[in-house]
Amino acid sequence: MEEEVASGSDNIVTEFNTYEDFLDSQITSLDLYYLEDEELARQLVELGYRGSGEVLKREEFEARKQAAEASRLSKRSQQKTLASSGKQLKNPFLKALAQREEANRSGKMTSIIFIRDKNGKGQEISGYIDFAHRLKTEDFEPYFAGKKRLLPRPSDLSFYNWETQTSTSNPTPNYQVIAENATGLLFKNKRDRKILNVDPKAPTPGDNSTRTPIDCPQYIQVVIYDHITRRKT
Repeated sequence: MEEEVASGSDNIVTEFNTYEDFLDSQITSLDLYYLEDEELARQLVELGYRGSGEVLKREEFEARKQAAEASRLSKRSQQKTLASSGKQLKNPFLKALAQREEANRSGKMTSIIFIRDKNGKGQEISGYIDFAHRLKTEDFEPYFAGKKRLLPRPSDLSFYNWETQTSTSNPTPNYQVIAENATGLLFKNKRDRKILNVDPKAPTPGDNSTRTPIDCPQYIQVVIYDHITRRKT
């Protein structure tokens, strides 16, 4: 019953721009004929002596109006935040990124993307990309729109140019790179300190982590490592 009343009030605050508009909707032409004073008629509606609808105080109306506006802006902001929102994606790699975008933006997941392909000069390159970090530092709309191709850069977690033999590694806000290791390249999550092992021969990439190869004709090789982050309590 309380939910029905709240729902009715929410409809009222979205229907009327101001509290005066709400009060005026409760006043009949007969009320104005007898009272001969619009302000008095409004006061009687506010006190519950006139009007056929719900009695709603000015403070409650304003509070509900602000809450409704905040909710609208929040939904609008969330829709604008997701670069993949509204895109008709056919590329399996872009589909996989879109499925992970919200979780990486919110911090529930920190995905590492391994890409091996050729750059604009025809040189074979490979590298590991911190997806969550790239989302925060770069506009991904052109990628999801098919206007740009996602490729590793020397500024990413790890980068290697097979022709020039240029190799770089960089920490990000989410991961620390452990390059000098007998088992190969490792990434340490800075939030829960779990190790992510990207060795394809390893039985598992680590705790709370999964390895997903993506079959995509546009790239030589794509693998996504998803790590579910759990804060220490």
